Amino acid sequence: MDLDKPPAQPRYPEGCLAVAIRVPVRIVVLVLVVPVRLVWDALTVAGRFLSRTVLRPLGRGLRWLGRALFVRPFVALWRWVVVPAGKALGWLGNVLVVVPALWLYRYLLTPVGHGLARVARAIGAALDWLHARVLAPVGRGIAWLLEGAGLLLAAAGAGVFAVVSWLARYLLVVPARWLYAWVLAPVGRALAWLVGAVVTGIGAVLYWTARVLLVLPALVLWRRVLVPVGRVLAVVARETGEALGHAWRIAGRISRAVGRVLGTLLRWIFVEPVRWVYRTVLTPVGHVVRDHVLRPAAEAARVVGRSVRQALAAARDTVRQARADLRRMLLGEPRPPAAADRREPVGRGTRTLGRSTTALTKD
Repeated sequence: MDLDKPPAQPRYPEGCLAVAIRVPVRIVVLVLVVPVRLVWDALTVAGRFLSRTVLRPLGRGLRWLGRALFVRPFVALWRWVVVPAGKALGWLGNVLVVVPALWLYRYLLTPVGHGLARVARAIGAALDWLHARVLAPVGRGIAWLLEGAGLLLAAAGAGVFAVVSWLARYLLVVPARWLYAWVLAPVGRALAWLVGAVVTGIGAVLYWTARVLLVLPALVLWRRVLVPVGRVLAVVARETGEALGHAWRIAGRISRAVGRVLGTLLRWIFVEPVRWVYRTVLTPVGHVVRDHVLRPAAEAARVVGRSVRQALAAARDTVRQARADLRRMLLGEPRPPAAADRREPVGRGTRTLGRSTTALTKD
């Protein structure tokens, strides 16, 4: 919340209209904006309080619940069901599809393909021999015959084309060119000039009519009415905007002062009495209860617990001894463990450090 006034912009000389509009507009805007700013600040404080005390813990709880209900079951399902099932399906696919397909390709399709390739190479060699020895000579002879017939037809076609083009030139092109140059072109120029003159006259009449009936009244309306009204509205809008900014800053200061007063009242009415009661009443009472009730009770509970543990340990030892005696009565003494053949001597003659009593130096 920025309550500082922004840096002042360079102001230009103002007229009496701006000065006359500014004060009442600022008063009205201030009266209207102060309640809005107070409500806005109250809603902001309430929103922050709800966010800290309600929404964030609720969001954390919902996140934990979502993880417990959705993420962890899906992770467990993926890890313990889908992945093993996929591995099993992959192994089955490898055993049932890939290995038979490899065997079929290696031991059946590959030999058959090699045989078909040899047959195809034999057929290709036969076709090459047929093309080189039979079809190519026949094709060259037919091409030579067609080339001679084409030359004859080309010569005949050239003569016919020359005759037809000479006839078309002097029977069609020359008369059409003369008709265009001496008849159609002058007539077209005259019609174009006539249409242009008519269109120019009609355009001039329409231009002056539209200028007199539309443009001049619109120009007068713009200069005499709309421009002054726009300037007045611009001054009103500018002063209203400045008044809104000024009133919003003043309302922020008022809201902060009201908040401080309410906070001070709340502290002196509720917080300070509760703190005084906590410091002067509850803390000494708590100390007395701790020193004269809770600590002796805890010490007595520890003594009782120690006595109970000792009694239980003695009972366990008694039960263990009785069980051992009963086993000895029924089964006899247990066999002593057989002596193991150790590599090092036992007893006082064992190897030690710093003395020459090892197995190699002992007498």
